[in-house]
Amino acid sequence: MIDNALSPYGTHYTAKKAFFNFLGASFRIYGRDGQLQFYVKQKAFRLKEDITVFGDEGATKPMLSIKARSILDFGATYDVSDVATGESVGAMKRDGVRSSLMRDKWTILGQDDRKIGEVNEDTLFWALLRRFFSNLIPETFHVHVAGKEVGTIAQTFNPFILTYKVDFSQAGTLLDPRLGVAMVVLLLAIEGRQEQS
Repeated sequence: MIDNALSPYGTHYTAKKAFFNFLGASFRIYGRDGQLQFYVKQKAFRLKEDITVFGDEGATKPMLSIKARSILDFGATYDVSDVATGESVGAMKRDGVRSSLMRDKWTILGQDDRKIGEVNEDTLFWALLRRFFSNLIPETFHVHVAGKEVGTIAQTFNPFILTYKVDFSQAGTLLDPRLGVAMVVLLLAIEGRQEQS
C-alpha cells in the first residue's frame, strides 16, 4: 500500500473513452478537480493485453503496468504492477463466460493471488436488458472488498464517449488505490468493447 499523503491517487475520478477509435483507444482519467491524472493509449489488434498507465498525456511518466497472463482469453487474469518500484499490486480476473453472456463480474486478487474482493455489474435484470435490447442503458459496477462495498464505477449516459464516475471514498485501506485505477482502466478497455459492439 502506498502513502496516501504523497500519492497522486485519489478517491474520485471521471474516466472517459472515446468511441470509434480504429487504431487503438485512448482513455483519460480526471481527478476530482478536473485535472488529468492518468492517460492510456491502448494499441489495437493485440493478441495479449499489455497496458501502461501514464501520469501525463505525453506518455512520459509511466505509473502502472497491466499485463494479461494469457492470449485471447475471455476469462483472463491481468497482473497489475507499479512501474516505478516493480512492486506487484495485485490482479484482476474476469469471469469470462458469465461476463460475456449474463452479468459482468471480476475477481480482485491480492499480491499473493488470493481473492480479496469482487466487481459486479449492478443487477442481472439490467445486464440482460443491455445485452439483448439496448447497450445504451448505463451500467454501474459495485466494488466489494472483505465483504464491504468500497466503491462504485457508474456509467453516465453518452452515446459518443464512454464515461464512468468513480467513487472509492469508502475504500480506506481495504483497497490499494493503484489497483482501483487499474480496475477502471480494465473496465474501459475490456467491458467498453461491449458498448461499442
